[in-house]
Amino acid sequence: MHKNSMIKKSPQCRKCLCEFNRLEEARFWSRIMEEHALFIKLGLPADQPALREKAQEFIDRFAVLRKRLNKVCKLEGKLLEDLINAVKDIIEFKAKLLRLLIQCKAEPGSNYPLLLDHIRREAMHFLNLLRTPVAKDPLSMLLQEEVFWLRIMKEHIEFIIHLLDPSERELINQAQELRKTFSRLLETARDLESMNETKPKRFNTVLRFTKDVINSTIQLRNFKAAAFELAKLCKLLSIVSTPLLLDHVRREADKFINEMKVLLPEVKKCTSAFRENDKTLSD
Repeated sequence: MHKNSMIKKSPQCRKCLCEFNRLEEARFWSRIMEEHALFIKLGLPADQPALREKAQEFIDRFAVLRKRLNKVCKLEGKLLEDLINAVKDIIEFKAKLLRLLIQCKAEPGSNYPLLLDHIRREAMHFLNLLRTPVAKDPLSMLLQEEVFWLRIMKEHIEFIIHLLDPSERELINQAQELRKTFSRLLETARDLESMNETKPKRFNTVLRFTKDVINSTIQLRNFKAAAFELAKLCKLLSIVSTPLLLDHVRREADKFINEMKVLLPEVKKCTSAFRENDKTLSD
């Protein structure tokens, strides 16, 4: 399946309200959950067979759910229930591993505590999308998604920096510059989201900011894609467990870009509608 085919219909917007398509989100995020379980398993020490076996159970569980999702046109009933339960269970599994590391009750292997918290937050985001979708105005949804994804993107960069071999100085330098950019963008997004709580009818600064976010994320996506190709060709010195990890984070960047490109025009359109309404009232 083409990488964009499973996300092109989500989010969906009409009449200045936007909501996520649960089926399209489920198809995207269930693959992410399956890969999370794989990365956890690869990062666990060899002397942790029980945890490694549990991770494999999640790999198998989400693989089956993905096959079921690809056979339906609507996410409902038993499939939705099974998927929600699987996501709840993997959230707890990730939380359990994180607790063990925080309390120094297990060897970390190569699973950073922040990485476990990172993928736990992504699973919680997925769980919220699976529950009854709540339609929101495009501006609020845009800012909410920017805050969520910019943190994810910033952490991706930080993980990559720590996985690259110290001799990969040029790539590390590029990553460090990207980290600075995304740290600034995240801080700004949080400020704008807070300002938006006053419910302005138009917020033109967000339009300008989002264009910068899209351009920066495209640059990051290209960096991740290049790193993936290098790893796949055995031209990258790192402790990345599998090149799939770099493709995984590249796909998440594509998802972020896609959401922004759907929501930004809706914000512009709804802002224009508010302006026309204001003009009519003033006349």
